[in-house]
Amino acid sequence: MQLATINGIVLHHRLTGAPSSGPVVVLINSLGTDFRIWDDVVSRLAGDCATLVYDKRGHGLSGLGDAPASIATHAADLAALLDHLAISQAVICGLSIGGLIALDLHATRPDLVGALVLSDTAHKIGTPQSWNERIEIAKTVGIAGFAYGIMEKWFTPAFHAARPDELTAYRTMLVRQPVDGYVAACEALRSADMTEQARRVSVPTICVVGDQDGSTPPALVRALADLVPGARCEIVADAGHIPCVEQPDAFAALLGAFIVSSSKRG
Repeated sequence: MQLATINGIVLHHRLTGAPSSGPVVVLINSLGTDFRIWDDVVSRLAGDCATLVYDKRGHGLSGLGDAPASIATHAADLAALLDHLAISQAVICGLSIGGLIALDLHATRPDLVGALVLSDTAHKIGTPQSWNERIEIAKTVGIAGFAYGIMEKWFTPAFHAARPDELTAYRTMLVRQPVDGYVAACEALRSADMTEQARRVSVPTICVVGDQDGSTPPALVRALADLVPGARCEIVADAGHIPCVEQPDAFAALLGAFIVSSSKRG
């Protein structure tokens, strides 16, 4: 188990491969998940690059602490973790809230960001009202109160029908997330607007989205790609909000090709 005390909390992370042997890819997980959602992608990238996954603040085995509930807090955690691991620059791939964290990291520590992969995310996700409603249910009923609805957004009907055991496991992952950590992340999303940060991106960027994403639909991700200078949008067929789980071959292929092309541009 790889652990580090970062900004007053313990962050659970896993660095695979040697950073000196090639590019480092940082994979940031989505709201209500831990870094296991990246396992199938990490295994497909093995040998081509080093990968870093971590449980963001308040998720998985990482602590929550008492820092402000903001995207900036999460970005500062990632910056400090990269500094701790002596990773001077990486390809930053963020899923959902992870995409907002990636954009904030680029804005505050551009030296750490060689390229961006913004997956199933947007410059602004949801509305204050929608997040307030989610927060209220989490606090009063628990995450289980909306878990089945979340599964419908995360995964396609085909996944529900063909992979019921995995569906059950990912629902369990969601409902076992610490409520206070989940709520803090919702509060961060409620106030987050990365429009200006997206317009100022200066590194190679690709936006990726599942064609059946129920949380950040393709039109919303295309709108983000339109904001980012030089970005393009790629659609993953037969995938919902978490294509790295549902279609790891396609996701890893897109990511691998982008890493090669962005390194040539650099």
